[in-house]
Amino acid sequence: MLKSMTGFGNATVEADGLSVTAEVKTLNSKFLDIYCRIPRQFSDKEIELRALLTHQLERGKVELSLNLIRTNAIRPGVTINRPLVAAYVNDLKETANTMLMSIPDGEVLQLALQQPNAYLTEPADTTADTSDWTTVQAAVQEAIRRCDAFRRQDGAVLESKFQEYIQIISDRLVDVEEQDTRRIPAVRDRMRNSVKELLDSETFDQNRFEQELVYYVEKFDISEEKVRLKNHLTYFLEVLATEEANGKKLNFISQEIGREINTIGSKANDAVIQRYVVQMKDELEKIKEQTMNVI
Repeated sequence: MLKSMTGFGNATVEADGLSVTAEVKTLNSKFLDIYCRIPRQFSDKEIELRALLTHQLERGKVELSLNLIRTNAIRPGVTINRPLVAAYVNDLKETANTMLMSIPDGEVLQLALQQPNAYLTEPADTTADTSDWTTVQAAVQEAIRRCDAFRRQDGAVLESKFQEYIQIISDRLVDVEEQDTRRIPAVRDRMRNSVKELLDSETFDQNRFEQELVYYVEKFDISEEKVRLKNHLTYFLEVLATEEANGKKLNFISQEIGREINTIGSKANDAVIQRYVVQMKDELEKIKEQTMNVI
């Protein structure tokens, strides 16, 4: 089954007082291009996340976003240096009493909290807790699974489109074959007239006659091209139905299809066939464009 390079998946997992929301978005890209937006405490896990994305998503421009919310009690990163603040309060009160001043306790505390080193800043924990990392992994894996399901669904639509385009080209090839049966008598008449002119000429040259004959046969015969084109179309559908189907392989086959269509157009020398060729080229361009969005 085909998989599109365009996809989106998100998931939220809650455990042990932590809520993790993961979003995975993928777009077209010739190669695998991964961009991660993750919290600082999981920066050491980025390589592991990239490996997971690479294994699951294979190709495309991939963007991973993580959002963490603590749902349990959180210890603040800044605390009051209570012993020092208490010393400031006592000193301020003694100073006020010495100066025979009365200051409300609230103002004394406010002044104490404004003094140097009244607060203690605890270093942020930059290492991920084991249980937190397990929750993050679960969210990321579920987001990837949903993104992959989105890609498969979009790939099924692309597969249906490919079958439609190939069928139209096949129908036009049938039209070419029918027109070719009417074209051949006209070509034969032109060849007969050319041969007659050579035979009636006093300067008849046997070598030139044979060269003209070979020229006409090679120039106007499209039998081999029709057979090869039909084989390429069949092969395209066969590959499309297998697990080996991928954008690069389908694009290679479409290039071979294009070569045969172009050769038929250049050799047929027939206005009706040329119109069919243009229609086949139009469908082939749609195929080439869509293969760029297939993994």
